Amino acid sequence: MSKISYVEKRFFGSSLKIIEQANAIIADYSTQGYELTLRQLYYQFVSKDLIANNQKEYKRLGSIINDARLAGRIDWDAIVDRTRNLMSLNHWSSPAEIIECSARGYRIDKWEGQPHRIEVWIEKDALAGVAERACNALQVPYFSCRGYTSQSEMHSAAMRLKDYADNDQEPIIIHLGDHDPSGIDMTRDITDRLDLFMGGMTVNRIALNMDQVMKHKPPPNPAKITDSRAEGYIKIHGQKSWELDALSPKILDTLIRKTILSYRDEDLWEAKVDQENDDKAKLNKIVEDLEES
Repeated sequence: MSKISYVEKRFFGSSLKIIEQANAIIADYSTQGYELTLRQLYYQFVSKDLIANNQKEYKRLGSIINDARLAGRIDWDAIVDRTRNLMSLNHWSSPAEIIECSARGYRIDKWEGQPHRIEVWIEKDALAGVAERACNALQVPYFSCRGYTSQSEMHSAAMRLKDYADNDQEPIIIHLGDHDPSGIDMTRDITDRLDLFMGGMTVNRIALNMDQVMKHKPPPNPAKITDSRAEGYIKIHGQKSWELDALSPKILDTLIRKTILSYRDEDLWEAKVDQENDDKAKLNKIVEDLEES
């Protein structure tokens, strides 16, 4: 974690208070092992009644956070942008090092032979990091839909999921999206197009649902009247909508893990764990032999 000052700037009054509140929220989530996007930080402010829930306050918060980071008041590593990342190739200094790295990262497909094959699909890039933590721990692939999924990607997914079904595994999509006109419709769209391309399968929308809105009380937004689906949404759900970002990362992480585990056969899983550990031991023995040679 690093607070580095690049510009001199003094803060007073409400701006200074927001910086102090932001650091408290960041520290709380950091101890739990979570990073926050600016949008998630904003919703923490809203849910704690520290600022109003509107675009003007969101922009104001973003401006203060930006200035505070430049002035060394907020840790540069505390807020992440999950939509822009540098890609590069790995390098090693010796044959032993690459084999040691392979041993650490070696894993077999523990879902092979399971009765179900799970994928987690999440509406937006900004929350991919939350899905990543839960999915990597349970070795389940995850996918950021970025709104409505493209036809090309949906067809590719259907062919992949059909292969699972042809191998006697029931494919399951765990879907998470906003509770707004488009966010609700995206689950319907995924279901309909998978039905067209592969004859249908289970799409389990686990968030954001109305029972979770009632339980966790995330801050609402006005339903997007300009959305072509707004009329039907408002008839069922009323004038308010809710973003998935408004739920805390911990709640989303727990929800994803609990749902995945509900589909997993533990006896089959443990047998794969034992097999993987045996394979890793063989790789580690190769590393020892190389280091001694």
